[in-house]
Amino acid sequence: MILFDGNSLTFERLVAIADLGEEVGLAPDAVARVRAAGAVVDEQAAGQAAVYGINTGFGSFAEVKIPADSLERLQLNLLRSHAAGVGDPLPVRVVRAMMALRANVLAKGFSGIRSQTLDALVALLNRRVHPRVPCRGSVGASGDLAPLAHLALVLVGEGEVWDGARAAPRYTARPARRCSSSAAS
Repeated sequence: MILFDGNSLTFERLVAIADLGEEVGLAPDAVARVRAAGAVVDEQAAGQAAVYGINTGFGSFAEVKIPADSLERLQLNLLRSHAAGVGDPLPVRVVRAMMALRANVLAKGFSGIRSQTLDALVALLNRRVHPRVPCRGSVGASGDLAPLAHLALVLVGEGEVWDGARAAPRYTARPARRCSSSAAS
């Protein structure tokens, strides 16, 4: 089993996860870091101060505090709005690598993600459940917001899953557009 700790994932281990379906887990010290950071975020979300991205809106609403009973809907709508990719799905091995890389960086414990969310991502990898991530489109300068939104929708029971040959629809936000064969390989 390959354990994500945020620091020791090698290229060879990444290939074993992506291509061979190697089982994965979380290192105990990573679990502790993730839980500690999640507790900080939960505390800020429950607090009175407006904290960007935790209990505020985004863009021009960055300083507008969102009521506590609307935070879950805000976060879900953010995922839905960023799942704006189109085209053929990325190959399963690419999606598995993307999932592993994201799980590994989240295991550093810097993001404030809930440990249950990271556990769910690890479970998807181990159960070979792969989000259908379109090959085109993103939001923002980093270039990964749309692909990661498609991944995250599956974690919340929406999105589509993909086995490399067919999709199992649960939620489709946008019609697909064909990509060049080189982009989808």
